[in-house]
Amino acid sequence: MSLQKISLQDPVYGPATIEEPVLLAVIASEAMQRLRGVLQHGITGLIGVTVPVSRFAHSLGTMLLVRRLGASLEEQLAAILHDVSHTAFSHVIDYVFYDHDNQSYHDEVKVDYVSGTDLPGVLTHYGYDWKRLLHEEAFPLLEQPAPRLCADRLDYFLRDSLDLGLATSAEVRRALSSLNVHQGRIVTESVTVARWLADTYLAADDASWANFREVGLYELAAQAIRRGLALGIIDKSDFWSTDAVVWEKLSNTDDAQLQETVSLVSPDTRFIWDETDPSFRVGTKVRTIDPDILLPDGRLLPLSRLDSDFAARRAAYLARKEGEWPMRVIPPEEVR
Repeated sequence: MSLQKISLQDPVYGPATIEEPVLLAVIASEAMQRLRGVLQHGITGLIGVTVPVSRFAHSLGTMLLVRRLGASLEEQLAAILHDVSHTAFSHVIDYVFYDHDNQSYHDEVKVDYVSGTDLPGVLTHYGYDWKRLLHEEAFPLLEQPAPRLCADRLDYFLRDSLDLGLATSAEVRRALSSLNVHQGRIVTESVTVARWLADTYLAADDASWANFREVGLYELAAQAIRRGLALGIIDKSDFWSTDAVVWEKLSNTDDAQLQETVSLVSPDTRFIWDETDPSFRVGTKVRTIDPDILLPDGRLLPLSRLDSDFAARRAAYLARKEGEWPMRVIPPEEVR
């Protein structure tokens, strides 16, 4: 029997009920349900370094946010589908293919991946062009060029800011209540809220998404995946499985080099900056936002144009994080 509705209590948006048949059918699809086993933070979520938030939770949250902002049902569908092509370990796969800075593998393969799932049949049944829904640029509440606000960016940020202890539920509620839509874009009329969003987002990037330790663990996991591919322990079809399934395959191997690398993917491994004798050099995508503020005279300006101190902080942060980082790996047995 198909579901008639879904009632949930989201940590970011509170209580919500979903009753639209097409949304319920998409949520129940095999392609969407797979995302329950794909973690936002990839390997660090799997080994307990970060809170294990799933791509499913983020996708649902992004849909709830665009709905809150008055999006059409079509844009709600685009929102819930926007991450459906993420592989096991999420952005770790970008490290596997040496695309640390862009982190766009899931976008590049999206149409091909979705074409082989149950989603085209589901969406066609309800009269939707499934390929159109995969083009995020057609849905301005869902996606905007960085560093603008958009639902995708805001949902993972607000979700992670709570888990990282960088925000309280009251602060998140206050920020959400300040968001409006102007000319198809997410804006705020409050400089104070814009500054909180921008500064807390910087803190989240530093604490997690572009964190030295997490980037090191991503690179080690990528090395293990590359070795597993070379040995035939896994192949690309495994990317469309889940984190736990792929990691179990990589962990159960007799290959000494792979065993050693897997053992380093541990909460107890340390990473230090070492220009002279690094284990490897690796960069990452650095994320910031510069929220648009709607002024009383109708002008729309980014925070950096109104707050020179923030502009300087943002520029300094980007400069500090740029380039490849020389990392030396300290194995758990040496840490002890």
